[in-house]
Amino acid sequence: MKIEKICEEKGTIALVTGSEKVITDVGSALDLLMSVKQETGMGYLVIDKKLVTEEFFVLSTGLAGEILQKYMNYGGKMAVYGDYSVYTSKPLQDFIYESNQGKDFFFVGTQEEAIQKMRSVYS
Repeated sequence: MKIEKICEEKGTIALVTGSEKVITDVGSALDLLMSVKQETGMGYLVIDKKLVTEEFFVLSTGLAGEILQKYMNYGGKMAVYGDYSVYTSKPLQDFIYESNQGKDFFFVGTQEEAIQKMRSVYS
């Protein structure tokens, strides 16, 4: 895993890259947030969907809800980018839509869109 700092006028965004899953459960998601906070001073993450376990996108597991709740409790914000067209679950589509309406979690197609979403949180 590599954490690249994208320095902005109002703070730092962490671009998380790598070749292996980084978020596999609640503990690993919280570890990632704490690592980002330690390295950047903020909890603003941009991460490729490939680095997140598929269980996250199966809402019946409860993993997405648990992780998002932990991030909210610890001041974390996250934008996950990737292809979501493979998912046909209406609850997941609704979850993604609702998340994208807020200011804490975003699910977008590209890395640039994810960075833009994190920038929008500063405003």
